[in-house]
Amino acid sequence: MTSDAKTAPSRIAWWQEARFGMFIHWGLYAIHGRDGWAMYQDHTPVEEYAKLADEFNPRHYHPRDWVALAQDAGMRYMVLTTKHHEGFCLWDSAVSDFTAAKTAAKRDLVAEYAEACHAAGMRMGFYYSLLDFRFPGALPVDPPQPQSAYDAMREYAWAQVRELMTNYGKVDILWYDMPTPAGIWRPEEMNAMVRSLQPDILINNRSGTPEDFGTPEQHVVAEDRPWEACMTMNDSWGYVPSEKNYKTVMQLLGILGNCAGQGGNLLLNVGPDPEGRIPPPAVDRLRAIGKWMRVNGKAIYGSSPTVLTLSGGLGCSTRVGDKLYLLIHAWPGSTVRFGWCGNRVLRARVVSTGREARIEQKGDRVWLHDLPQYAPDPDMSVIELEVEGEPRWPKVRYR
Repeated sequence: MTSDAKTAPSRIAWWQEARFGMFIHWGLYAIHGRDGWAMYQDHTPVEEYAKLADEFNPRHYHPRDWVALAQDAGMRYMVLTTKHHEGFCLWDSAVSDFTAAKTAAKRDLVAEYAEACHAAGMRMGFYYSLLDFRFPGALPVDPPQPQSAYDAMREYAWAQVRELMTNYGKVDILWYDMPTPAGIWRPEEMNAMVRSLQPDILINNRSGTPEDFGTPEQHVVAEDRPWEACMTMNDSWGYVPSEKNYKTVMQLLGILGNCAGQGGNLLLNVGPDPEGRIPPPAVDRLRAIGKWMRVNGKAIYGSSPTVLTLSGGLGCSTRVGDKLYLLIHAWPGSTVRFGWCGNRVLRARVVSTGREARIEQKGDRVWLHDLPQYAPDPDMSVIELEVEGEPRWPKVRYR
């Protein structure tokens, strides 16, 4: 069973209104401060890697704090990696002993996360990697296996997905990853099972079928259906303590605005440490984004693509209802100019201060005068426009 916004607009409406969510990559790889591919990249034997579970006991894991941070940042949903490619399960899986509940932690970490989300009214999703390094034949570099081995992989994954869909209350999103080896998963049947257990769930496009939404990774590329860019704050998905290449708040807001202006979502990643703490640089950025969102979030939530295009690196634009928004991170001074506006601009004001601009318009070209010389917001300033009629492209040709 596949789906898209045309077949289930009511089911996906909340997600398209939300526009901003938190991705959480967390597992045994946090102990070594490495990416989730470390087991494969280091060619670590299964038995040796499994010993990390004896060290994974996150005493500072308080998922209510994670949820509170996401809400403070203006995020409307969260997606947790319940099992990454290493195969370690953060929940109490009945079909595996390689779980947090059966090793050092002695806790069902997914249950605690789900309870925290439900208690706070936060929409909640599960990431699940179909790829599992521990299975012979899971990777293209592995020797071919008998069909029974691939059947065992599929049955194992189906059983775990069924557990996740059954034991944790309402699940809003199922975020698959890495349907490897290809051709063994029978995704239509698997997702029919998922929808029978969670009728309102949204499913991404990484199980082998298109399902509800696309997932461009580490870049913003609009699709002609619901889509969500998943991106890191730095260069790593997991916890890497030496990682210093964090994007600035301005850059992160620019990415969020770029997604919203093209009708997409941003799923912004954090990588908690082995104890369950989100690194301070990530926390600082999320707090700053939240401060901005409390003032300017009206330009993001429920946004749709707009006909306006800002030039010269000025910024981006969004449309929400009958309002247009200019999201400007390169503030040009007391006059903001733009072209290709197919409507008469009736009013323009800075959202953070309420300051009105004097409007000059010649055809599709617009000048907003009498604005502050310096940016009202150092990260990204927002101007709200009211226009006459339905926003449209100008009826002019470029010469």
